[in-house]
Amino acid sequence: METAYTYLALSGLLTVLLWTPYIVGRLFVWGLPTFLTNYPEGFPKQEPETPMWMERAKRAHLNMVETMPAFIAVVVAAGLIGDSSIGDTVGMWAQVFFFARIAHAVVYTLAIPALRTPVYLISWASILMIGAQVVL
Repeated sequence: METAYTYLALSGLLTVLLWTPYIVGRLFVWGLPTFLTNYPEGFPKQEPETPMWMERAKRAHLNMVETMPAFIAVVVAAGLIGDSSIGDTVGMWAQVFFFARIAHAVVYTLAIPALRTPVYLISWASILMIGAQVVL
C-alpha cells in the first residue's frame, strides 16, 4: 500500500498545484496592482477577458477537485479494509490515476478534445479498479 499512499499524496499535491496556471495567467491579464489589491472594478459583472486556455486550466483544476474525494475514499478503504495481497494492484492503479490526471490537465488546457475524454476515463476506471479490489 506504500505505493498507493505515495500516489495519493502526489495526487493531492497535483490538485493544489493545478490552479497555478490559471492564477498566473490572471496576474498577467489583470495586472499586478489589481491582482494584489482585489478584484478589477465592476467584478464579476465586468471582468477583463481571459484567454480560453486559462478557462480550460481552471476547469481542469475543478475537475480534479471533484474527482479527488472518490480517489481518496477508495485508496483509504483499500488500506483499511483490503488485505495485504491487494497492495501492489492498488498501487499500480493509483499510479495510473496520477499520470492520467497529469495528462488530463495538459490535454484539457491545450484543448486537445479527442484525447480529453479518453484520458479522463482512464483516471475514472482507475478509481473503479481500486474500489473493485476492496469489494471483490
